Amino acid sequence: MYDLIIIGMGISGISASIYAKRAGMKVLLLEGSAPGGTVNQISEIENYPGINRISGPDFAYNLFEEVNKLGIEYKLEKVTDVIIDDSKKVKTTKNVYEAKNLLIASGRRPKRLGLEREEEFLGKGISTCALCDGALYKNSDIAVIGGGSSALSEALYLSNIVNKIYLIHRREEFRGEDILIEEVKKRKNIELILKNEVTKLKIEDDTLKGIILKDGKEIDVKGIFIYVGFIPNTDFLENTDIKMEDGYILVNENHETNIKGVYASGDVTKKDIYQIVNAASEGAEAVVYMTR
Repeated sequence: MYDLIIIGMGISGISASIYAKRAGMKVLLLEGSAPGGTVNQISEIENYPGINRISGPDFAYNLFEEVNKLGIEYKLEKVTDVIIDDSKKVKTTKNVYEAKNLLIASGRRPKRLGLEREEEFLGKGISTCALCDGALYKNSDIAVIGGGSSALSEALYLSNIVNKIYLIHRREEFRGEDILIEEVKKRKNIELILKNEVTKLKIEDDTLKGIILKDGKEIDVKGIFIYVGFIPNTDFLENTDIKMEDGYILVNENHETNIKGVYASGDVTKKDIYQIVNAASEGAEAVVYMTR
């Protein structure tokens, strides 16, 4: 039996594992995709203390290297279910693991627009990762959908690759950081389309050709990048009594859930600020409170 199982190898989960290992705990990290989580999909990180600028994948690699350097046990297995009784049992696609304590740091995933045939064209003209797919649209016209910091920063990244970007936001003003808003407005190949939204995909011969907006305007683009919010990764908790709101886990100031021995940290929790710097601190704090 483990002292602690951590679900999620994003920055919050890895931060927690480092503190747990240093506290002498027998810890296991579980991750269903790539170590680093959504950090892998960030083109550039410029707001983390002590690091001037680094790509998301490089940052994720550094995190993973620290896990290996400290000899922290991990398994790349997707969690499918959690059973809570006297201990905490975590089922994956391959095994069942048991621990005294559980930390959920599973993060969140991008929302979709909910358009007809949208899922069909993911990876075939529709993307949620500029770093992953940006090079596919070199010198092409594309659309970026969203108005938060993610949409703005990824539009800036893509503006160095593509010919033109239509940045579409359904509100009158952006919700992202001021410094990003000002930089976007300076880019000559970014056209802002506010108070409007995409209502339909323009498809010809099973190929994405563009988008149709709410006002009826048609725009020809080769690719669409979507940044309209997130959905917490808590599907595997449906058989538990962990309290949640809109799918996000509710925790107290010590990162405890309503169930003894079950903690949560990072972007899977209900909070006001979603940044990698506070996700890291929350993972560390959860273990510190756990071991007191």
